[in-house]
Parts: sequence; structure tokens; C-alpha cells
Amino acid sequence: MTGPARQSVQDRPVTRPAVRRGRSQGHPAARWATRIGCLLVAAGLWQALTATDARLWLRFDRLPGPGEVAARFATQLTTRLYYLDLLQSLIRILTGFALAAVAGITVGVLIARSRRAGDVLLPLLEAVRPIPAIALVPIAILLFPTDEQGIVFITFTAAFFPVMVSTRHAVRALPTLWEDAVRTLGGSRRHVLWNVVLPGTLPGVFGGLSVGMGVAWICVISAEMISGEFGVGYRTWHAYTIVDYPGVIVGMVTIGALGWLTSSVVELVGRRVTRWLPRGEGSGT
Repeated sequence: MTGPARQSVQDRPVTRPAVRRGRSQGHPAARWATRIGCLLVAAGLWQALTATDARLWLRFDRLPGPGEVAARFATQLTTRLYYLDLLQSLIRILTGFALAAVAGITVGVLIARSRRAGDVLLPLLEAVRPIPAIALVPIAILLFPTDEQGIVFITFTAAFFPVMVSTRHAVRALPTLWEDAVRTLGGSRRHVLWNVVLPGTLPGVFGGLSVGMGVAWICVISAEMISGEFGVGYRTWHAYTIVDYPGVIVGMVTIGALGWLTSSVVELVGRRVTRWLPRGEGSGT
């Protein structure tokens, strides 16, 4: 190659493959410092607004300050009842969520893989799915012999539909070429299910599990407020009825911490079982 053609080739910019920078966007210590700093700034703003009895359309003069809440929190940490409420709520959420995970994944795969199962189950599921789980509390009270079983049922219902829908879509989104290749090589339907369908749908399944955990917490707390005798939701509502506003905020903080903890566990397990997937930018935590 000579003359103008060679010169034009030499003048072209050299392109390099994009470098994945998902795990190099800042030192972990610096990122945690930023997160903690944001929380401290929010707490400082909260303190300033409540200390000055600010009324900027929102009435902060009625809201307890961080000092009152911290003192109330420290008091509750020394009581046995606080830990009993934590344990009761965790048992309810984990029981309902575990049942919903198993049932949601099973039903999602079934209706996505079997047209007949979809024709039988989908009409009923789609009719029930728009109903908020918390609206089923009166039905749960009538159906189940104990309030405890009714609350677990509400939690199960809340988490079931996100898991089922995400699993169904994940199965349907799998490239048919994968299954065709395995079947051509002599793989059975069971082999395809365990070695192609289930591994391929794991990212979508764990997305549904993460959403389901959040929705389950919303509904279990609401159910505890309505018909519970123990639990963080019941204790938060009880604090409101006796005008213990610092206790209300302690309950809210506890609910947020429990929800964050359980959702983080689900996401951590999801990252562990899908570590074979390529990670894009910003995937590090």
C-alpha cells in the first residue's frame, strides 16, 4: 500500500477497546465516607429545623429532634420487648418471603414454559395481582385461625407477585437458540430446565426477589399495625396512639434498617450466584 491510501490509513485515529472501570470508580473508604457524610448532613439539617421550630409549610416545630429520638432509641435498646418485636417481625417476613420465593419461581417457570398451565393459572393470577396485599387483611382474618398466620399470608402475597412476574419474563426472554442447541445434542427437558432455563433466569429472578422483599416489608408492617400484637409495625402504631412521637421515629428507623439489611442480603446472594455474568460499569458497591 503506497501513496495517498497508505497516508490515509496512518492518519486514522487508533481506537482502543473500552476499559471497564466499574470497580475503579473511587476508593471504597471514600465512597463510604461520602455515604456517611450525607447521613450526617441530613441529621444536621433535621436538628436545625427542629431546634428553630421552623414552619416552612411543613411544621417542624411538632417533630422531635435527633437528640430526643437517639435518647428514646437508647432506652428501647435496653428493653427485652424491643428485641422481641424485632424477632417477631423477622420471623414473619422471612417465613412469608421464603414461601413466596419458592412458589413465585415455580409458578413463573411453569406458566412461561407450559401454554396449558398459563391458560389455567394466568387468568386467576392476573385478576388477583392488582389487589393490594394489605387490602386482603380482612380476608386473612376471616380465613386463618390466628393473626400470626394471616400476617404471614399477607407477606407471602405481597412478595409472590413480583417474584412470579419477573421469573416469567426472565424465562420468556431467554434466547430459544440455547434450548435448541441443548436439545439437538440430546438434552432432555429436565436437563434444559436445570442447566439452561434456571441459570439463565437468575438475574431476573433476583431482581424480582429484591423488589418482593421491599414490598413484603411494607405489607407486613401494615398488617402488624392492623391486627398484630407484637412486631415493629405494631409497636410503632402503639407509640403513635400514646403520642410517643420519638418512639414512632425509632420504629421508622428500625423498619428502614431491617428492610435495608434483608434487601442487602438478597442482593449479596444474587451477586454470588451470578458471578459468572459480566459486570458493567458502576456494578461495584
